[in-house]
Amino acid sequence: MITWQGFLKRFLSDPVAIGAGIVLLFLIVMAVLAPWIAPQNPYDLLQLDIMDSELPPSWRDGGDERYWLGTDAQGRGVFSTIMYGTGISLIIGIGAVIVQGILGVTLGLWAGYKGGWVDSFLMRLADIQMSLSTLMIAIIALALFQAAFDANVYADYAIFMLIIIIGIAEWPKFARTVRSSVLGEKNKEYVDAARVIGLPARKVMWVHILPNTLTPVLVISTIQVAEAIMTEAALSFLGLGMPTDKPSLGSLIRSGFEFIFSGSWWITLYPALVLVALVLALNLLGDWLRDVLNPKLRRGDD
Repeated sequence: MITWQGFLKRFLSDPVAIGAGIVLLFLIVMAVLAPWIAPQNPYDLLQLDIMDSELPPSWRDGGDERYWLGTDAQGRGVFSTIMYGTGISLIIGIGAVIVQGILGVTLGLWAGYKGGWVDSFLMRLADIQMSLSTLMIAIIALALFQAAFDANVYADYAIFMLIIIIGIAEWPKFARTVRSSVLGEKNKEYVDAARVIGLPARKVMWVHILPNTLTPVLVISTIQVAEAIMTEAALSFLGLGMPTDKPSLGSLIRSGFEFIFSGSWWITLYPALVLVALVLALNLLGDWLRDVLNPKLRRGDD
């Protein structure tokens, strides 16, 4: 197993991983500190002035030095909305992966350890789930939710609904990964020893087998956060994600899309660039983790 020293050495010797890590750290810090360092609170209507709408970036003619990335159609500073929107996108992405992990790890662990009809049933259920597009499931569920409740109720529960729907739609990826690892671990000597001394199956699974299956879970979690953020952005762009008064990166892109051809390109461009940077950083770090934690690819670094 790779040590922390070997892990750090591999990280510092990989410029792509360093770059992705710096970008991700910067975006996370920016999102966390947004309530304290953002020039404007885009949720506070008292700070908004419709007369400031669609101002260009500060370095262009007609720009205002208070809004260095310009403003949107509601008079909100684009930089401030990006800071808050990045936080919402990260909350949804991480929350959805937590739901995926809880469901997928539990069902994958149970299927791999129990085998038989339990394994067959859960894996066929996973096959059915994976045959359906995550976006399609989310569109149907969110459309029904929006039709059943008014806009104010939807706005209050949008983050929760997106986390739950995206999480439930993607659990098979975790389940299959964990099941595969469990099948390779459950017949090893340390598991037989745990059974011989009379430990219950629950304790054997969660205390002895699970810790040895977490390496691939860590890798897939990083990539799944990026996928969840992209799914939320797509839903928001279609009008089924976050409302415009509680913007995520996806809803910010959507809110400015209609103004691109009228000349207010900055409303969409800058949130889109941040979304690309966030997703790319997560995917690059996920690929790097996969390579580092794969024993077949390590060459004595640990």
